[in-house]
Amino acid sequence: MAVRVAFLGLGVMGYPMAGHLQKAGYDVTVYNRTTAKARTWVEEYAGSFKETPAQAAEGADLVMCCVGNDDDLRQVCLGDNGAFAGMAKGTVFVDHTTVSAEVTRELYAVAAESGIGFLDAPISGGQAGAENGVLTVMVGGDQAAYDKAEPVMDVYARQVKRLGESGSGQLTKMVNQICIAGLVQGLSEGIHFAKRAGLNVDDVISVISKGAAQSWQMENRYKTMDEGEYDHGFAVDWMRKDLGICLDEARKNGASLPVTAAVDQFYGEVQKAGGRRWDTSSLLARLELSEK
Repeated sequence: MAVRVAFLGLGVMGYPMAGHLQKAGYDVTVYNRTTAKARTWVEEYAGSFKETPAQAAEGADLVMCCVGNDDDLRQVCLGDNGAFAGMAKGTVFVDHTTVSAEVTRELYAVAAESGIGFLDAPISGGQAGAENGVLTVMVGGDQAAYDKAEPVMDVYARQVKRLGESGSGQLTKMVNQICIAGLVQGLSEGIHFAKRAGLNVDDVISVISKGAAQSWQMENRYKTMDEGEYDHGFAVDWMRKDLGICLDEARKNGASLPVTAAVDQFYGEVQKAGGRRWDTSSLLARLELSEK
């Protein structure tokens, strides 16, 4: 019998991820808060859609989810119309949303009461990674649930790894966002400095990208940053949400994140300048705006 999958949330990440599953031969049922988006997905990929998370989850072996924040996730999971209400004992819920470790552990416990597996499985790789099926998936939760879900996640990922018990995936995603924040700020300052020094940015990057300064951000974002183009992926609003989660968790575990806290405030300045939907590389725009 074919594995039946439900996918809840058809945003810029979920839409192509669900599409990869359908094209790979899984029987996919989708749910989206805006039904028109679900209809469009079915027109493009076939499969089917339902009006509520519970209806979409009914009969599914695995329920994948990618929504916006803690409150969205609770709404999708809980209540008479929530996914848990439609799931059978022994099935697995896989949450690809970047949320707090707190809500993850809360929902893991609720799911366990009904014999449902719950994995926190946040993703990295951006819209392009979702569209090309090369995401990185960081997973927390029980090994048995992971073993059931890993082959499905492999369809849209180049790496899937279990990091530990419930919450470990979200904590690892926090590390990811902390590292990215510092990298983008450093790259922004480097490009800004190069311009002020009268250097050719292309020439500078061609040299330093072959050394210790090299990073994914440098290779994939320096040129669009130099050209003032900030519509290439993960939005500032989303990054601030993620950094807020990091800083909240740091207050609980005692970690010191001075650079992350500073970059979070820098993104706040970008938001005030009208860049809420610019991508995260727009930290350079903040530096250039400060010149004017």
